[in-house]
Amino acid sequence: MVRPVLRPLLLALVALASILAPCLAPPPGAVPARADDDGERARRALERGEIRPLDAVLAAARAAVPGDVVALDLKRDDGRWLYKLRILGTDGRRRDVKIDASSLKLLDVDDDD
Repeated sequence: MVRPVLRPLLLALVALASILAPCLAPPPGAVPARADDDGERARRALERGEIRPLDAVLAAARAAVPGDVVALDLKRDDGRWLYKLRILGTDGRRRDVKIDASSLKLLDVDDDD
């Protein structure tokens, strides 16, 4: 049983939730991206020979910028696959590294600091 003092507060919260719910819901027909989808997309690109294996990409990135890879993203840009990596360098600086996922060519290195 709800205490009489809490009843108005509870009713106000329920009313507020019903007002805000449509604002917080995704638009009809929207399908949220899932990590599984990204992994599947990468696996298919690897099987088709469009990208190189991840261990080769990591080796190329670490050869260009020694350090620890702390973030990785595979993107399709202008018809080609790119890996974007964030590397915490041995000097303590963060760098964003862009590598062509097919040729392993280093495309860009930006200091994040």
